[in-house]
Amino acid sequence: MKRLFGFVILSASLVACGRGESVSNTTSTVVVQTTVPETIQASGQRSGLPTRAAQKKLLTLGFWVASTDGRFEDTTRQAVMAFQKYFRLKPTGSITPGTAYLLETVDEPATAETAEGTLAEVDKQRQLLFIVQEGKTEAVLNASTGDDREYEEPDANSPGVIIRGVALTPEGIFSIDRERPDGWWIGDLGQIYRPKYFIGGVAIHGSTSVPAYPASHGCVRVSVAAMDMIWDKNLLPRGTTVIVHSGVLA
Repeated sequence: MKRLFGFVILSASLVACGRGESVSNTTSTVVVQTTVPETIQASGQRSGLPTRAAQKKLLTLGFWVASTDGRFEDTTRQAVMAFQKYFRLKPTGSITPGTAYLLETVDEPATAETAEGTLAEVDKQRQLLFIVQEGKTEAVLNASTGDDREYEEPDANSPGVIIRGVALTPEGIFSIDRERPDGWWIGDLGQIYRPKYFIGGVAIHGSTSVPAYPASHGCVRVSVAAMDMIWDKNLLPRGTTVIVHSGVLA
């Protein structure tokens, strides 16, 4: 018996069928594939079996990823960042030793502060978006809200007009009152993807930039893939409640 690249090689005698005639000194090679265990490891942002194990565990805990194929793509990075934010780790987006340890040991799925109803909950303190369906947290997404800075920028839709304001994501209870389903739209302060507005021009929308910190003009950014998932699963239809808070519900 030999072992070669994760396979076991066996040699065996062949016996002729039919007339009971034997064939001497004839051997065959039988290849039996062994199972390589998938374990979560501190693998950074490398693709491979440890990443596939991490993706499966992230989904089990409620942190959405697009695939469990072992490729460390953007939705995996976003999910790792959301996991790290939820557990108050440094949100690097990489599977660090501390992140790997928690992924291996934690069994309870992530939950929003809200434990009833169907809604979106935005936690500005941790920069997370929770999607709650009939009291159950269905998905936790990395998010980036307003950074509270004062800004003065040109209106993308009105040449010559300057917009002044504060990059604030308002706190309170709102509802999605309008939306744009298809592709990218030019908002007054830049491009937004498939937005769902919940107060004035403030929306949950897809973006190519969803960092670990507040960075928007006031909207709630999630990844483009996450926004597609929200639309594809009809998770936040018009009329859905949106709760925005800073870590503790009033």
